[in-house]
Amino acid sequence: MDKPMEQIKNVEAAIEAILYAAGHPIAYSKLSEVLGLSEKDTKKMVAHMAEEYSKEGSGRGIMLLTFDDSCQLATKEVFATYIREALSIRRGGNLSASSMEVLAIVAYNQPVTRTYIDTIRGVDSNYSVNSLIDKELIVAVGRLDAPGRPTLYGTSEKFLRVFGLSSLDDLPETELMTMNVNAEGEVDTTQMTMEIPNSSVIEAPKTEEQESEEQEND
Repeated sequence: MDKPMEQIKNVEAAIEAILYAAGHPIAYSKLSEVLGLSEKDTKKMVAHMAEEYSKEGSGRGIMLLTFDDSCQLATKEVFATYIREALSIRRGGNLSASSMEVLAIVAYNQPVTRTYIDTIRGVDSNYSVNSLIDKELIVAVGRLDAPGRPTLYGTSEKFLRVFGLSSLDDLPETELMTMNVNAEGEVDTTQMTMEIPNSSVIEAPKTEEQESEEQEND
């Protein structure tokens, strides 16, 4: 192996060791500082490493996630069962169906208000929104320029890490529900681009507790 190639391999090994030891995202600026490289060269090297990790048949149980300003080593989802069993990890961290629904609405339509989420779901989503905020999967990203200036929500960098995404562009394609928001910050229910299932009229949002009771009665 010639010297330049050996040096590259040593730097890649150093990056791998740093990310493995950290267990959380490391900024490219920090890596470049430690390695004595420019941030641009560091990003290129990490991108090349990420491609190697993701190659089919690579035989690796980990992947390298790349974000705008940082990168992180993570385990591949296919090995989750083995990891849980080996480390005695309980499955209690899974999101509820209602939280996943809210998270999907935010991810594919962001930035959105709580009113937007409630109207799409037809139920009061306050509990799920607060739960996702507590889990740092969604964050406040601004305020709508409308009376009352309601908070706008979007997904966080942690959301990308948890779901193994480098950016929102990696989200799987889906049919989106797009809705118009009027000057008061309310959803215009007369101009929806997707029909609400089983109803042509949007009723007042129910609480999640009421929704749960109705499902039990069914």
